[in-house]
Amino acid sequence: MMNNNIPIIIGETNLSYAWADLLLRVLKGSGKEVHTVLLSLSDFQGSEALEDESIREALDLCLSSINQQTVHTVANTIFPEKLWRLSGDNREKFFEMYIKNFPRIKALCQSKNNRGTYFKRLIDFGYDTLHNNQLEHIISAYNDNPKFRRSMFQASIFDPARDHKRSAQIGFPCLQHLQFLPNNQNKTLTVNAFYATQQILEKAYGNYLGICRLSHFMAHEMNLLLDRVNFFIGVAKLDKIPKSHKSLVNLKEVVQEVRNSSIAAQISGE
Repeated sequence: MMNNNIPIIIGETNLSYAWADLLLRVLKGSGKEVHTVLLSLSDFQGSEALEDESIREALDLCLSSINQQTVHTVANTIFPEKLWRLSGDNREKFFEMYIKNFPRIKALCQSKNNRGTYFKRLIDFGYDTLHNNQLEHIISAYNDNPKFRRSMFQASIFDPARDHKRSAQIGFPCLQHLQFLPNNQNKTLTVNAFYATQQILEKAYGNYLGICRLSHFMAHEMNLLLDRVNFFIGVAKLDKIPKSHKSLVNLKEVVQEVRNSSIAAQISGE
């Protein structure tokens, strides 16, 4: 029986494999959740996080069969990559474009975006007359003085004024907080993301991809190289879908086969 009191540590260079390892831990356990997870991705080498297309495609197929958003759609709620490209790497224009287009973005999926998106809270935190662009504040402060106190390079998602509700489930936000940790000696950036809870099947992969993309953006704007992204998760869980669901069983088979093959390749390479 799995002991939920023992922290789980997963270190990988491939996003797909890290997510797969976490999923398999839950599927092979007695319950539908695990507690206290540190999932760490590294060795970006100046590019996006490495992925395994077969795992991502199998996940998207599973998500589609249960009427859930694709990995790409979930990732876009954290970092809208297409708008960044359309802005021509101009972050002021990028932020303006997102705020301008947010009513349309919200309307595309009113049921999931009615309380906002992660990126919206990062660049427009608050309500009424309070609207803080936390990302711009961090980037500008660091570029003005790289030796500024590192405790300042933080961004909040959770807002007690809006999120301390007694509803059984509100869906958003699961991501609570982000910390951007520059290493001035090595000119690198580490990003720490904190989740109170995380839905492993429906959200986790897209969460990891979106935060990695956001981290690349922040590193680029701070003239640093992304070194590592750490995800701290209080409770990682399967929500409503039973483990016996056909689409989840099929996904498990693909994920297990790919992981077995990758592990065998690593061993033979040694």
